Amino acid sequence: MSKDNKILEYDEDDSIRFIRKFISEEMQNSFSDDEINYVVDLMYDFYDEKGFLDGDDDTEVEIDEDELLEYVIKNAMKDKIRDFKEEEIEAIVAGELAYCDSLNLFD
Repeated sequence: MSKDNKILEYDEDDSIRFIRKFISEEMQNSFSDDEINYVVDLMYDFYDEKGFLDGDDDTEVEIDEDELLEYVIKNAMKDKIRDFKEEEIEAIVAGELAYCDSLNLFD
């Protein structure tokens, strides 16, 4: 396999590092890795509920980012893991989406 064809794989630790760099400097140190991971896990719960993770790589997936945000915010507030502000959740979600884009996971 040539280097050009190398598939970039999702890595949870890389995701957290990417998100930390993506969010504002003020937010970077206000979240533990577990709290960032919790928000990312909620995103994947949403994907799972929508059937996006069923394994058919040829099916085009259209993610409604507003619906995704609504789901994550609602569940984060319900679970009360932390007193998240909506803009904090939005920043983490945007960071995770940008990380996935950097890997071409949704292309």
